[in-house]
Amino acid sequence: MAEAPVASSGGGPALPLSLANPGSVLTVRKVRRGAAAQHLANLGFVEGAQVRVVNQTSAGTIVSIKGSQLGLDRDTARQVMCC
Repeated sequence: MAEAPVASSGGGPALPLSLANPGSVLTVRKVRRGAAAQHLANLGFVEGAQVRVVNQTSAGTIVSIKGSQLGLDRDTARQVMCC
């Protein structure tokens, strides 16, 4: 199912991290509530954090955040809204 952009506090549309292009540097606008929300916050996915998309694969999204490179499965990456 395709994710629709939503309004962000930054004025532009936010999109799920799972839809971002490799090489993009984005700002986290919100993390949707769910089982992984606290874990994502502990990893640095908090409002205002910058994240760089390293690659998109069939299994998920590889990102660089706060000096670490992480792999997020597709469902988890959908929970992180960025612009």
